Amino acid sequence: MNIIQLFNDEKAVSPVIGVILMVAITVILAAVIGAFVLNLGQGLQQTAPQASFGFDYNSATNVTITHESGDSIDTAQLSTSGLAADSVEWDGHNGLTGTVSAGTSAEFNNTADWSGETVRVVWESTDGSSSATLSRSTAPTIN
Repeated sequence: MNIIQLFNDEKAVSPVIGVILMVAITVILAAVIGAFVLNLGQGLQQTAPQASFGFDYNSATNVTITHESGDSIDTAQLSTSGLAADSVEWDGHNGLTGTVSAGTSAEFNNTADWSGETVRVVWESTDGSSSATLSRSTAPTIN
């Protein structure tokens, strides 16, 4: 047996390496296409914050909403819906700017007596692609 010929003979190695490379390319290609099809990379930065809000109906037309616990949230991303004036943005409302954190309160006027409306605190992502209701409360019925 010629030892030099044994080390120089690469006929059997070439097809095996080719098959392994083809399988690896197929797996990587399937992973990339699957990520695009299933939209797995989208929305990682767009998750809704976790926060709890308290509602205090302190008159026939006013409600004070207080951030009780959870993540700090930029005022530009918060609004309150369910009021007679439709949706009210938190940013600039009653001088409120920056971030809303535990203990921050905002007072909203319904402009009419409460009659069982559902008042919601709504978060919207910075690019507007997603939103979530963070808290909701049913207003009392005032006769």
